[in-house]
Amino acid sequence: MVTRSLSPGTYRRITLLAAAGLAFTIVLGAAVRLTGSGLGCPAWPNCDSGRLVAPAEYHALLEFVNRVVSGLVGLPIILAVYGALRRQPRRTDLVWLSLGLVPALIVQVLLGRLTVLSGLGPTVVMAHFLLAMVMLGNAVVLHWRAGQPDGERARPLVPPDLRSLGTLVVGATALVVFLGTVVTAAGPHGGDETAVRLDVPLHRAAQVHGFTVVLLLAMVTAMLVLVRRAGAPAGVRRRGRILMGVLLAQGAIGYVQYFTGVPVVLVGAHVAGATAVWAAALRFRLGLVDRGSLATPAAPEERALVAV
Repeated sequence: MVTRSLSPGTYRRITLLAAAGLAFTIVLGAAVRLTGSGLGCPAWPNCDSGRLVAPAEYHALLEFVNRVVSGLVGLPIILAVYGALRRQPRRTDLVWLSLGLVPALIVQVLLGRLTVLSGLGPTVVMAHFLLAMVMLGNAVVLHWRAGQPDGERARPLVPPDLRSLGTLVVGATALVVFLGTVVTAAGPHGGDETAVRLDVPLHRAAQVHGFTVVLLLAMVTAMLVLVRRAGAPAGVRRRGRILMGVLLAQGAIGYVQYFTGVPVVLVGAHVAGATAVWAAALRFRLGLVDRGSLATPAAPEERALVAV
């Protein structure tokens, strides 16, 4: 019996597809909300009572497309699980990371249903978005680990205190994202004119969110200085600069949108920026420990070790 196997390089491309698909659904979901199409299909799983496919109406079609795309994202997730089991050599860490996406996907589907049936209840919408970010984080870690050679031991690239600070940066990023959902839930873009908004003062929520962004900027700035002083490799410093760049752009968009009445285009850009910041923070922390890279040519003796 012939068993099909996957090379490490092929499997890594599958994990990239899963991560990109999850990021796209986050942005597409925001587009549905920002265009007021959240209840374009008021039933679930049908678009409307007795109708599976959306009628030829703007809001209904946009919401229906969002559902279809969200369903299609399940395919690369299934491929990631299948590929982890068929990858040669099989690695336990990749199997468990890929399997972690499956229950999250099931819960996400249920939350999507609850979002519609609750009439876009703000706490449900927040949970729907935050779970999507958790799934994206899982996929980013999976893609990163899939790009590392088999059998290589972890080699710290910075001192322990800097690795701890890097973990705090990820935690602070998660807090910023969470508080951003609070601001959104209290803001004017609820997905439908009838949607209830979160009962918190929008101005105060935006202030707290802005403070945590400034705190995160200070932490990342400190990290950039410290990794340079520690003589960290160029890759670590480059990923730190990328994180700083997307964070500065995200902060600028956030402040501009707040003082211009939160226009739809800028809010959409802000959601896309949040996914970029989250992914960049995770990649920066992951890159503080080295196990090698599939993209980096190895010495002959290293290639022999990887092939074993």
